[in-house]
Amino acid sequence: MFIAMDPPKHDVHRAAVQPVVAPVNLAKLEPIIRERAGRILDALPVGETFNWVDRVSIELTTQMLATLFDFPFEQRSKLTFWSDATTGAPDISGGDFISPEERNKALADCGETFTRMWYERVNGQPGNDLISMLAHSERTRNIIDSPMEYLGNILLLIVGGNDTTRNSISGGVLALNQHPGEYEKLRQNPSLIPNMVSEIIRWQTPILAMRRRATQDTELFGKAIRKNDKVVMWYVSGNRDDEAIEDPMSFRVDRENARHHLSFGFGIHRCMGNR
Repeated sequence: MFIAMDPPKHDVHRAAVQPVVAPVNLAKLEPIIRERAGRILDALPVGETFNWVDRVSIELTTQMLATLFDFPFEQRSKLTFWSDATTGAPDISGGDFISPEERNKALADCGETFTRMWYERVNGQPGNDLISMLAHSERTRNIIDSPMEYLGNILLLIVGGNDTTRNSISGGVLALNQHPGEYEKLRQNPSLIPNMVSEIIRWQTPILAMRRRATQDTELFGKAIRKNDKVVMWYVSGNRDDEAIEDPMSFRVDRENARHHLSFGFGIHRCMGNR
């Protein structure tokens, strides 16, 4: 997967799918997102307890993922299942959410499904979905010859689109309920909403960390790091750095420079969807 690649190969794979999240294309999706969000919210029970993550965060995220992949809408729950299977194994999550056997079966199903979709798209007219972009790009059209690389890129796009959005929607609702004063600010001044989104992404930090491999011996704050050592970058820690962010533990919808966060990484591997 290209998140684990160095240039120039990384740049080739990233460039092939970058257009799907270009501002002009995201603007075209706004009416669809608004319509689906409204329909989901209108269907929520009144006066009853319900699971917000299942009913709203996961459902809206999965619907939009299916659109980006042009995935069969009635089978969209598979995308969430494959994402959770990818990140829920004990060796990745530290928990016991899915057995290795279940995970392997899920990923095999994912690979078969997206391989079939590849051949359908490559033999058809170029489209604006992620699979078509990979299949018809001059520089990635042969990726199907490396099945594990192809599957890795697909899973990266699924997880990247699923976890960040789902966690941010959930964390945002939690933050506004825990900080009613900030919610009242929004009610009084809805123009704060764009800034609130950035603050939610900082405060929630939907992806906690990322791991990299050192390319050479170095020293950081007195700690020796050897070539090929694995280094974990804790985004959630960076987003609580009081040397860079004033009162970082607080949630403020009107925070100045709210976009000054590390939730989407930094450098060449910065999240494609960051805006």
